[in-house]
Amino acid sequence: MADLDTFKDQQGSEEDKNQAMTKTCTMDGAVDWNGRPAIRGRTGSWVAAILILANQGLATLAFFGVGVNLVLFLTRVLGQDNAEAANNVSKWTGTVYIFSLLGAFLSDSYWGRYKTCAIFQLIFVIGLTLLSVTTYLFLLKPRGCGDEQSPCRDHSNFEFALFYISIYLIALGNGGYQPTIATFGADQFDEDDPKESHSKIAFFSYFYLALNLGSLFSNTILGYFEDKGIWTVGFWASTGSAGMALILFLCGTPRYRHFKPQGNPLSRLCHVLVAATRKWKVKITSDGDDHLYEEHGRQCSENQSRKILHTQGIKFLDRAAIVTSEELKQIDRCSPNPWRLCTVTQVEEVKCVLRLLPIWLCTILYSVVFTQMASLFVEQGAIMKTTISKFHIPPASMSSFDILSVATFIFIYRRVLDPLVARVRKKGLTELQRMGIGLVIAIMAMISAGVVECFRLKYARTNCAATDCESPSSLSIFWQVPQYVLVGASEVFMYVGQLEFFNSQAPDGLKSFGSALCMTSISLGNYVSSLLVTIVMKFSSRDAMSGWIPGNLNKGHLDRFYFLLAALTTADLMVYIVCSKWYKYIKFESKGGDGHNENIWQAELGV
Repeated sequence: MADLDTFKDQQGSEEDKNQAMTKTCTMDGAVDWNGRPAIRGRTGSWVAAILILANQGLATLAFFGVGVNLVLFLTRVLGQDNAEAANNVSKWTGTVYIFSLLGAFLSDSYWGRYKTCAIFQLIFVIGLTLLSVTTYLFLLKPRGCGDEQSPCRDHSNFEFALFYISIYLIALGNGGYQPTIATFGADQFDEDDPKESHSKIAFFSYFYLALNLGSLFSNTILGYFEDKGIWTVGFWASTGSAGMALILFLCGTPRYRHFKPQGNPLSRLCHVLVAATRKWKVKITSDGDDHLYEEHGRQCSENQSRKILHTQGIKFLDRAAIVTSEELKQIDRCSPNPWRLCTVTQVEEVKCVLRLLPIWLCTILYSVVFTQMASLFVEQGAIMKTTISKFHIPPASMSSFDILSVATFIFIYRRVLDPLVARVRKKGLTELQRMGIGLVIAIMAMISAGVVECFRLKYARTNCAATDCESPSSLSIFWQVPQYVLVGASEVFMYVGQLEFFNSQAPDGLKSFGSALCMTSISLGNYVSSLLVTIVMKFSSRDAMSGWIPGNLNKGHLDRFYFLLAALTTADLMVYIVCSKWYKYIKFESKGGDGHNENIWQAELGV
């Protein structure tokens, strides 16, 4: 009896320890810096997240401190013409987004998110330092050149090489870092805990707010110095900001939560496609879920990522997880051939990517609307009345209203709209619904821009001669405020919702890839916008001085281009609604799988 009591006491103490561990450790499998299960009170949460938000704001300030006036630097300092400079900036911007895919791949596959962020931020700082030194020592010759009146001298090939190496190091560093830092910030919250799960959703709103606040400082203060030709001060300020961002990030090292990289996702994708193709003759029964292979609690399983539940649809891929009698023996030896048999989780990873792609494609046209702020909105503002008394308002500075709109609508959504909707629907608005609202507001923004352009043309053509109609319209530039505000509001619903959606719906081994999709949609939006302008000009112009978007906007019809974008975005919204209804949300297996499927295979195959 004494032995029995001792045994019961030992069992009770073990259960108490397990319960204590469950309460103190995170439930999502996160680990600390030393690779041990992350303790909830000592790691992650808002302490780590605030460091990451500050890091994001400072890094964005540094990046846009270079990018916002790069085209002016190329023309005034390096002596390039407008077309060549614009082309070089487009190439540079596109390269940033290409490097985002590289950063996401390394993060998900090999390095993990912390190491990826640290390495690429270091490259970012090195690139900015090299740019600052090169500009000060070599490019601003003679001293004081680089403003609108004083062009700089010609430069040697060596000086050009140093400049391009520096800006492409900046592109590599920022591009590789951006998709990973958003996911790493979300990792600091345990989505299996109700309180932290709510904080994780809020994090993406504040992350986008930090990004916009950083760009606000760059577009105003740094942009002013650089426009006046004070390039060295602007670039060194960006370098200092990036250095501070890196130091802040490293200061949080003991506090961060980590997830181990899951290996090369491309190989897992190939395994599923090859295995499904090899079994194309195998029939899938109506109760096929019970015949599909998954590593439930098996000792040979090395993959610690969460298991994904099987979903209906795209059934051809299910064949990759069907267990035959020959493969059952390999399962017992923990050595299934990955080119013949894949787990349900692997199959669902591929399904998940295929389901995300249509949603992602629908966001590209929204990015076309978004990119108009940096191009046609500025050109439209430049030919409006830009003075108040004697004070000149730079047309590009109107983007400040967009940033202020983002900050305002994030507050309205988090504090007013979301609680209000939650009273009617417990779960509030889904990410897909919010992205749809973003598309609707984007349509309103284009209609607003088109209406303003109609009135601008009316005032311009009334006040100018028919033969010489190049003078600015008497319509104030502040009539553009509604279109900037509407674009800002649409960003809160589209881009914040997009970040949340791709992060929550991407499998554990592809989280950074999900964030990279957001950046690539913006990149493709730029390319589609350029293509659309080219097509419109080809079909609407008879010569270089005519068409919808000629050099002299007073002789064009920019309003028609805005209304065309509104119509295309409306069609995109219709397609998006269909894709949203078709989409099936990813579902992860609850803790403690019991290996039910393994018993089914053995019973069915007579083992």
